[in-house]
Amino acid sequence: MATASLSPGGFHGRILGTRGACGVRLTEARIEPGRELPRHSHELAFFCLLVEGAYREDSGSRTSSYAPFTVAFHPAGEPHRSEMGVAGARVFNVEVPAGWRDSSGGGLTRPVADRRGGPLTWLAARLLREYRDDLAGPPVAVEALVCEMLDLAGNAARRRERPRPAWLSRATDLLRSDFRQSLRIGEVAAAVGTHPAHLSRVFRDRMGLPIGDYLQRLRVRYAGEELCRPGARLADVAASAGFADQSHLTRVFKRVTGQPPGAFRERIGIPAR
Repeated sequence: MATASLSPGGFHGRILGTRGACGVRLTEARIEPGRELPRHSHELAFFCLLVEGAYREDSGSRTSSYAPFTVAFHPAGEPHRSEMGVAGARVFNVEVPAGWRDSSGGGLTRPVADRRGGPLTWLAARLLREYRDDLAGPPVAVEALVCEMLDLAGNAARRRERPRPAWLSRATDLLRSDFRQSLRIGEVAAAVGTHPAHLSRVFRDRMGLPIGDYLQRLRVRYAGEELCRPGARLADVAASAGFADQSHLTRVFKRVTGQPPGAFRERIGIPAR
């Protein structure tokens, strides 16, 4: 089957806007509901932040599903095909200049995904904020964010190549299902059959951040989705996400995303159609 290669700046869907800085091209696009994107690749490596909607992607070696505030990294020339969900998708793409991948990302040659609201997602969200602000800040700010994203993606790829204990998957599944609850590390360790100290050490090594930070990022990602719903009240979002109160949500949200919830909703929230 022939694979179309898209040139720099070329993306499927309706292009909502595009801007560039330091050789990085930032493109926002909307793809209609239910559309199937044919097998294709891109000349440049890029990160794709899903802001709204859902889609499923097949890269040949695996099929992955994406929800709002998840990120996929696609190496240059990597074939993939996608199918949009019933609501379509609004995406924010960050194209990486040729050569940056090897110098900053340790030679990224395979797809990498952040589907759990990890650091990669929120760095992409900060880039979206820069884009929405018309790149008013210094160009080096964009360059630094993209380099950090490449470094994170490279580290994630290297961790993925090492064997991981079976109990770690059970632990992350538990955190993802019960992140709104008041979980204790001893409870998680007991549920997966390991010692709390061992759980903490291996979790940080394999996941790239402490278990407490992982839990908070799951809550922040959930809160981000809820804040994009019209009429959502911050106090209600805080309670449903598992935070002690509204001020607790605000502190953690700003620490993770670099902005308070109100600014996030204004700059990244769902625009009027």
